[in-house]
Amino acid sequence: MNKMMSLCAVAVLGLSACDVTHPVAVVGPANTVYRGTATATFLEGGWFQVNNGGNSCQGRYTPASETRMVTFPVTCSNGLKGVGTATYETPRAGGGEIIMQDGTKWRFIFGRGALAV
Repeated sequence: MNKMMSLCAVAVLGLSACDVTHPVAVVGPANTVYRGTATATFLEGGWFQVNNGGNSCQGRYTPASETRMVTFPVTCSNGLKGVGTATYETPRAGGGEIIMQDGTKWRFIFGRGALAV
């Protein structure tokens, strides 16, 4: 019994350290495409980072609730900031929108769909 509990504890600790990375595409003004990755950690949420060669943007999010939606702050290297909202269509893919402080709306795509942008 003690051995079984030890194995379960090791399995749980191993899962809690797992990071999963997915492709991300963000489409900004004038169809400017930013590419990068989103990394999710078990029970802790995750972060994303994208760039287009001259500008980079990043954000951090908490785990999705039962609604499968996350909201996250976005900061870009050119000083622009915004708030993103994304919905998980599957556990590994989805998308949404980032509304920047200047009022522009950017598309946010993660998972396999990001590769097609």
